[in-house]
Amino acid sequence: MEKKNLDWSNLGFGYHPTEYRYVANWKDGAWSEGELTTDATVTMTECAGVLQYSQSCFEGLKAYTTEKGQIVVFRPDLNASRMADSCRRLEMPVYPEDKFVEAVKAVVRANAAYVPPYGSGATLYLRPFMFGSGPVIGVSPAPEYQFRIFATPVGPYFKGGAKPLTIRVSDFDRAAPNGTGHIKAGLNYAMSLHAIVDAHNQGFNENMYLDPKTRTKVEETGGANFLFVTKDGKVVTPKSPSILPSITRRSLMVVAKEYLGLEVEEREVYFDEVKDFAECGLCGTAAVISPVGKIVDHGKEICFPSGMDEMGPVTKKLYDALTGIQMGRIEAPEGWIQVIE
Repeated sequence: MEKKNLDWSNLGFGYHPTEYRYVANWKDGAWSEGELTTDATVTMTECAGVLQYSQSCFEGLKAYTTEKGQIVVFRPDLNASRMADSCRRLEMPVYPEDKFVEAVKAVVRANAAYVPPYGSGATLYLRPFMFGSGPVIGVSPAPEYQFRIFATPVGPYFKGGAKPLTIRVSDFDRAAPNGTGHIKAGLNYAMSLHAIVDAHNQGFNENMYLDPKTRTKVEETGGANFLFVTKDGKVVTPKSPSILPSITRRSLMVVAKEYLGLEVEEREVYFDEVKDFAECGLCGTAAVISPVGKIVDHGKEICFPSGMDEMGPVTKKLYDALTGIQMGRIEAPEGWIQVIE
């Protein structure tokens, strides 16, 4: 199959429409069959639940061309499970997890010409999402919903390689105690926009959010989980009921233990101990791992020994191992890679 004539090596991380997307509708207590469509527009009532009360959730995953030339997707079953959790928390109907995975595969298969070639540094980003499409004026769940998946080819999140970030400890809270921080609700990201724009205006790349109850423990940023490395090489990630369970972070912890032989620990991380770590990174679908060189707490700087020039040594090994698995250079654990036939 011939690829589209795109400048793959110079793609940005943005929206480039492809030919097909997937759509299914929920009405009268049941999901429609679901189908591929070329129509990229969404038409709905002005009184739709998503417009009135922000009833929406989404996922993000990627399709890759491997070293052997196969097109694959990475752990879509975990995205299906996480979206189901999001839907249950938001009183939205769950899209069946097996159908979610098949829909992902259908969209990739239909847009195979847009999956960037191996070695280009680009990937096909997939965005499954669901929203309340039916009219609702009183505060209640919408009567109808739409589930969609679109695809867009994207370049590497960091052009020219990932340089360590400078982040600040935020005065804002990302999520409320017992709120929706553990699911991928659109409203979580809307709440973070002011904080990230303010951080950028102050010269920072990102925010570090602390736990909303005591403001003593590390949570995450607006769109990525934290990962720390101790001076003796242990990989540590924060544990909290209001942290989104990142699929990339969970995968990295398996890679650290099973592939690199490192000790791993998921636990509460108090901000007071951050200064004692050797390396820090942000992990998520877009960039896999973004190294952090400096954290600024209201003028007080925490500078990591790994520095501001490049990824720390353990972080780099983790990055290379996971991307090697995704790109087919390293054998994957069973079930992690699904080939698009």
